[in-house]
Amino acid sequence: MSFIAKPLTKYIASEISGLDLRQPLGADDVAALYRTWLERVILVFRGQRLEQEDLLRLAANFGTIGKLARPGAYRPPGQGRLLDDIMLISNIRENGEAIGALPDGEMMFHHDTLHAKVPDKGTFLYSVEVPKTGGNTLFANCYTAYETMPAALRDRLDGRRAFHHYNYGSVQRDDDKGVAAFSEATHPVFRTHEETGRKAVYVNRLMTRSVLDLPEEESDRLLAQVFDHSENPEWVYAHEWRVGDVILWDNRCSMHARTDFSPGERRLLLRVTVKGEVVPY
Repeated sequence: MSFIAKPLTKYIASEISGLDLRQPLGADDVAALYRTWLERVILVFRGQRLEQEDLLRLAANFGTIGKLARPGAYRPPGQGRLLDDIMLISNIRENGEAIGALPDGEMMFHHDTLHAKVPDKGTFLYSVEVPKTGGNTLFANCYTAYETMPAALRDRLDGRRAFHHYNYGSVQRDDDKGVAAFSEATHPVFRTHEETGRKAVYVNRLMTRSVLDLPEEESDRLLAQVFDHSENPEWVYAHEWRVGDVILWDNRCSMHARTDFSPGERRLLLRVTVKGEVVPY
């Protein structure tokens, strides 16, 4: 193993140093990184200078590259400048229109592609331009959220399923920033990670609409309690972006959010996902 993994918090995230991600990774490093990812949920690489091809090659070490979920007709104009399967996230505007997806503002906690039948298992995000302040990404450990949840709340929801809806582009629930295209799915409230066998909270404030087979009032009340508990800062890692950062997170056992930032400051990141391999259970 030719890298060092330094835990960033007690519960989640490790910083990986000693690797130049422009270079192909050896089999031993890939295996060790994968083990560290399963254990620490979030991997952070600083000071990288990647081309689009480098990012895709890196992601392919962790599985099959995921496809862009948003229908082509609803993608922002800058998307066509990128290689297939790379998503442009940016607030940079040309002729008054943002060139990338999810351009502005605070974004609620969510799991990427929770609204799909088989959600992506992992996400890479690479920073090209970042604002001086704000635009941080918060990552919550959903294993810890499940394991520390009050027994009465956990027992009431264990074994139940929830309904998720997402209009592509929304950053707050029911805001007017999303496009007309949307996706919906149902999944367990608590997901069993198919590789670790651990259970994790698998609902979130942005996309989850209801717990199936519960009265609306009870569903809303219980979900609000789960959201508040899962977003506890004690098991959240707050990442302050620098240019050249690469982050990989496990969508099966974490959720993430974005803090607000000035719309006058440029932000541009590239996202690649790793395709899910099983229907959540």
